[in-house]
This record gives sequence, structure tokens and C-alpha cells, in this order.
Amino acid sequence: MTEYVNQYWLEFLTIASVHLLAVASPGPDFAIVLKHSISYGRRAAIITSIGVGVAILIHVAYSLLGIGILIKTTPVLFQIFSYLAAAYLLYLGWGAIRSPAPDNLAVAKEDTHNLVISDKRAFVVGVLTNGLNPKATLFFLSVFAVAVSPETPNIIKLGYGLYLAFATGVWFCVLSFFLSSKSVTQFIGKNGYWFDRVMGIVLILLAIKLVMPV
Repeated sequence: MTEYVNQYWLEFLTIASVHLLAVASPGPDFAIVLKHSISYGRRAAIITSIGVGVAILIHVAYSLLGIGILIKTTPVLFQIFSYLAAAYLLYLGWGAIRSPAPDNLAVAKEDTHNLVISDKRAFVVGVLTNGLNPKATLFFLSVFAVAVSPETPNIIKLGYGLYLAFATGVWFCVLSFFLSSKSVTQFIGKNGYWFDRVMGIVLILLAIKLVMPV
């Protein structure tokens, strides 16, 4: 075990550093966690964050199995994957844009977390948002192809993947905790439905970006 640590710690640090930059950059995961934090509250946002973290294991699995290479080297498959992801983001974005305004001032002054989403749905949304993100696919293919040596055993690669899943989940859970704090929700206040609409536009723009030619 000590030999493995000494041999692969630099590789691990490289992966962890690149992942930190990637997970901190705005994207579909950030947008959906932000939306759930404001619309549904801390619990829903944390469960969504856990879903995002679990979805990382999907990318790790197909990277280890070599299926990711097939997706990357087959333009038609990758295009289909991108369109599926874009369609899902459009669905989420359109739902957010249609967020209704409060019926009256009394309703507007109520807690902004008056909407409800089940734990199961929050988790599934997190999994699908990350799992269908072709940018995440490219990230993991690049990391395992460039930063990880071909000689690195699969058990070590799996360890990297488990760390990436855990770190992603923790990052978005911390983000959820901050975004669902009382000060943030009070700042949004009665105009929370406008925030939903803005986030809907962001999700739709992300969907368009996925299918636009580079």
C-alpha cells in the first residue's frame, strides 16, 4: 500500500488539481444546484448535489471500460449524446422560465422555499444533469488519457474516481449550504420567481452551447 501511495501521489495531485478547477467553473451542475437551493431549500439542494457526485461514477465506469473512447471516436454517438443532454437542459430551463409569480404580496413574503420537490426527484435530477453532460465525458476521457499513466492499475484508477465523486458531492453540498442560507434567501425575497426565470434562460443557453459547432 505504501508503495502505491509513493508511486501515484503525484498523479493523484494532478487529477485533483484539474478537477478542482473544472468543478468550480459554472456549468449545468452549478446552475441546477443553485436553482434547487433557491427554489426548494437546503435539503433538496444537498440531495441534488449528492446525485451530481454519484453521476461522476458513471463517467469513471465507462472510462475504465473503454466505452468512453468509443463515444469520443464515433461522432454520431457523441452527437446523439449531446442532443440528449441539450434536450434535458431545455426541459429544465423551460420549466424554470414558466415559474409563476406570487399571487399576492402576502404569498410573496412567505418563505422562498414554499415549493416542494421529492428527495428521489432531486437526486435523479442531479444524476441526469451531470451524467448527460458531454463536457463531463470529455473531461474524464482527457484526464484518464493524459494525466493517468496506461500502466496505472484499474484499482488505483477506481480510487481516483471515488475521490472525484466524493469531492464533487462535497463541493456542491457546501455550495448548497451557502446558497440556501437565510441571508441569501432574504436577498432574493419576493422576486425569487424572476431568479428562476433567469436560471431557466441560463440552462437553455447551456443547452444551445452543447449542440452548437465549435
